[in-house]
Amino acid sequence: MKTFYEFFAGSGMARAGLGNSWTCVFANDFDHKKGTVYQQNWGGEDLFVGDVKTVTQEQLSKNANLIWASFPCQDLSLAGAGAGLKGERSGTFWPFWSIVKQKIASGSAPEIIAIENVCGMLTSHKGEDFAAICSAFHDIGYHYGALVVDAALFLPQSRPRLFIIGIRSDIAVDSIRSEKPSKTWHSRTLLNAYSNLDDDLKSNWVWWNLPEPAERTLVFADLIEKIPNSVNWHTSQETQQIMDMMTDVNLAKVEAAKNLSIKEQKKVVGTIYKRTRTDSFGVKAQRAEVRFDDVAGCLRTPGGGSSRQVIMVVEKGTVKTRLISSRETARLMGLPDDYILPKNYNEAYHLTGDGVVVPVVSHLASHIFDPVMEYVSEDTAELLKQIA
Repeated sequence: MKTFYEFFAGSGMARAGLGNSWTCVFANDFDHKKGTVYQQNWGGEDLFVGDVKTVTQEQLSKNANLIWASFPCQDLSLAGAGAGLKGERSGTFWPFWSIVKQKIASGSAPEIIAIENVCGMLTSHKGEDFAAICSAFHDIGYHYGALVVDAALFLPQSRPRLFIIGIRSDIAVDSIRSEKPSKTWHSRTLLNAYSNLDDDLKSNWVWWNLPEPAERTLVFADLIEKIPNSVNWHTSQETQQIMDMMTDVNLAKVEAAKNLSIKEQKKVVGTIYKRTRTDSFGVKAQRAEVRFDDVAGCLRTPGGGSSRQVIMVVEKGTVKTRLISSRETARLMGLPDDYILPKNYNEAYHLTGDGVVVPVVSHLASHIFDPVMEYVSEDTAELLKQIA
């Protein structure tokens, strides 16, 4: 049985990605609303809702092969205040790491530790926050390396995220490592962050060898609900107000979509974000910017409503708009349609926008986590054979 802890669990999207071959023996999140959704989907037997600082070793009596942590990103995000790992939210990494070190000290070191966060971590405080986390892995003696994985490889959502994965030093990693970085998984920003690390931190570094997934055929239009129950279509006046906020460049995109929908008799779907832009005269104005590239923009938590995506559906030359629905956001994260979501729209959007993309976790599990555990099982079997 392969077991794991899920810290900063949200509604259990890492658990969904790991699948039935992995068993959760402990989960933790501070948010009671997310905890409720977690229980509705997974049950609450192994869930502790409360501050990570209050988690005890007694609660972790069942050992884990994998420790997963998608710790808060707000202080590391490019859109955040820049507090980094010293911030109130992203700084919760440190009490989490204290729990990890206590577990190791007790003689129950997990085979794998995986953390996930925004790519802003690579440049936060001029790379010092990334170096601090690398140092944390180095200090416990694990082999570790980082990857940047964009959800767009798997689903029609632009969502690059940073994953740092550590493997216990007694485990052979030759089959899942590469001698050099990959253009797919190791971005220029990651390479720059790595180059700025001290030599001692590089000594335990691994370039994880992850195969590319099959080419994605799913497009955003495939995920659109015909009859959403969480949002309403805008009135023609509301749609026109959005159009009035567009520049000529964006209006031209809409006209091209209308022509395409007529010519090819197809539904064309785009996403719209409202952003504040400054014109050539220095005047700031809110603009509506649309994209019709079959990929949704990155889901974000709906602070003030400005980050909620509006979708534009163009069919037979007719334009309609509305907010993206709760279920559509869940589909963009790879969650199945029977996954229970909050009834409140903003709560559902916050839940999905804060999560980790399910098929990304599955890909990491299939090509890094599972091979590690197969090696451990074979090594254990060989040891038992020698003892016998």
